[in-house]
Amino acid sequence: MINLAIQLLAEQLDQHLRRIYDLTEDTVAVSNLLEMDGSVVPNINNKLVMFLANIEKDSVSRQAGAQEWGERITQHNAALNFNLYVMMTANFPGNNYPEALKFLSSTISYFQRHPVFNHQTTPEMDKRIGKLVLDVENLSIQDLSNLWSSLGGKYMPSILYRIRMVTFDSDEIISRQPVVTMPKPFIGND
Repeated sequence: MINLAIQLLAEQLDQHLRRIYDLTEDTVAVSNLLEMDGSVVPNINNKLVMFLANIEKDSVSRQAGAQEWGERITQHNAALNFNLYVMMTANFPGNNYPEALKFLSSTISYFQRHPVFNHQTTPEMDKRIGKLVLDVENLSIQDLSNLWSSLGGKYMPSILYRIRMVTFDSDEIISRQPVVTMPKPFIGND
C-alpha cells in the first residue's frame, strides 16, 4: 500500500510537470538517491526523486471492527493509520542547479494547489486507499543536516512532506460470535 500511495503521487506530479514544461520523458522517479554500497543510483540525474524518509503510526487509533451478519458478529483487527514522510529532491547536478530550483518550485506549487487526493479528485487511486493528505514538514537546519547525514548524501534542494493517512485495514476475520439477544416473552392464549 505504501508503494501505491507514493507511486500515485509521483505519477500525478509527473503528469503535471510534463504538461507545464512540454516534456516527453518522465521527470519524477521513485527511488533511493544512493545504493546500499554508497554509489549513486543510475538514471536519476535531472529528475525529481521521491523517496520514503520515515513511517509513523498515527497516534489516533480505531477500535477493532465488528459487523453483524444475520445471527453472527464478525470481528476484524483495528485498521492501522500511518503517516508517510516523503522527501522530494531535485537531483539536477552541476550547471543544471537552476533547473533543480525550478522543478522544486513547481512541485511545491502543485502540492499547494492539490493537497488532498481522494477517489473524487483521483479516480485511478487504489480502492484500498481512502485519501492522501499532504502537509509540508518544517525541519530545522540541524534536523535537516541530521536527515541528510543519515541518508549518506550531500544536501540537494528538497522538501519533506508528511502524507496522512495511509490505512492498512485487515479484511481478515479474527472471530465469529453468535449474536446474544434478550429472550422475548411468550404471550400465548391459554
